[in-house]
Amino acid sequence: MRRLLALALSLALLLPGCAAAPEAPPADSAQPPAQSQPEPIPEPEPEPIVAHLMVAGDMMTHSNTVADAWSAEEGRYDFGHIFRDAARQLALADYALCNLETPLAGGPEYLGYPLFDGPDELAYDLKAAGFDLVATANNHSRDQGMDGLYRTLDVLDEAGLAHVGTYRSQAERDENAGIHVADVGGISVAFLDYTYGLNGFRIDDDARFSVNLFNLDYYTTLANPDYDLLAADLAAARALDTDLIAVIIHWGNEYFDEPNGHQTNLAQFLVAQGADLVLGGHPHVLEPYGAVTAQGWDGQERTGFVAYSLGNFVSGQLDLETKTTVILDLELTRQPDGTTTVTDVRYTPYYMLHRSGAAVGDREYLVDIHQAMADYEAGTSPLIDDWAYGQLQLALDHCHTVLGAEGDRPSA
Repeated sequence: MRRLLALALSLALLLPGCAAAPEAPPADSAQPPAQSQPEPIPEPEPEPIVAHLMVAGDMMTHSNTVADAWSAEEGRYDFGHIFRDAARQLALADYALCNLETPLAGGPEYLGYPLFDGPDELAYDLKAAGFDLVATANNHSRDQGMDGLYRTLDVLDEAGLAHVGTYRSQAERDENAGIHVADVGGISVAFLDYTYGLNGFRIDDDARFSVNLFNLDYYTTLANPDYDLLAADLAAARALDTDLIAVIIHWGNEYFDEPNGHQTNLAQFLVAQGADLVLGGHPHVLEPYGAVTAQGWDGQERTGFVAYSLGNFVSGQLDLETKTTVILDLELTRQPDGTTTVTDVRYTPYYMLHRSGAAVGDREYLVDIHQAMADYEAGTSPLIDDWAYGQLQLALDHCHTVLGAEGDRPSA
């Protein structure tokens, strides 16, 4: 059968009206040129991520500060004019924080030193000024009792301000070991916060979760750090695998412009346990900042940045040193391989101006020293007179003496 089929096929090819199969073209006949493939576009090289973390000092509501914030016309407190200059700088930050050194216990009588209680409006005005996070563990956390401590956190939540250092429950403290993780312009940072003590107040054992205290003897001698707690919390922070770890800490001797041995030893321990940034407060005056090197928990040498004290941010204190402060601007850079470091440190000097003879609402101003001096020299300042100008110059000199003049540069 196969042979018959083959024969029939041969005959069909030869019959009239049946087309023969076309012959194959000669091997050397012209062919259209093959189309070349386009060159692949190389992937762009990943760029480093650069962000700015701005840090301010202690926010305190002394009685003169609160009195000047009262607006009889509006029937409310308004701190906006005090923060006016700072707000312009904070608008340039990817993330900003300060130490809130007053409870927001609800008044109705608001108190200054020694047992602070500030108006709720302060939280909203701090948020409006550009702050994202407030540290709440300090020696005044329990000034208005445990109810005041807990209520402060409720008010901050309502105002949209993140907080770290104090807690309303054990469950809240246990979440992330009390660590607040923030996105700082594309760089992840774990924030922890601690205080040396509570001005002699003691926390009941069943509420020990409520304040991060780094001293075991926090209500007596203040000399025995709880290294186990700090090491455990920093191990938890490392496990979160953030780009950086920042420890905010309330420590040191008030009104001393140099750190004591307690601070320097503790700073080394914190860096050794993984802290990349250590941001100190409590002395109410400026103390230096710089790099600290220590042998890490893993046996490797590591370096962290430590600012021992940024002084008061806003306060009613009247000595030149307590009225002189800065907003610190830390440039953070994350390389494509994940390595993240502090690549620049600069600061803007500020001065807390008290104008006792002015009308309420026009007395207290935190002024950018350079801008205020320039306005005075141009004859355009409504705030600075001859005496205040001299104080600004002294305050600027003090900044340069303590922090170094090289860091005094305009913000990015």
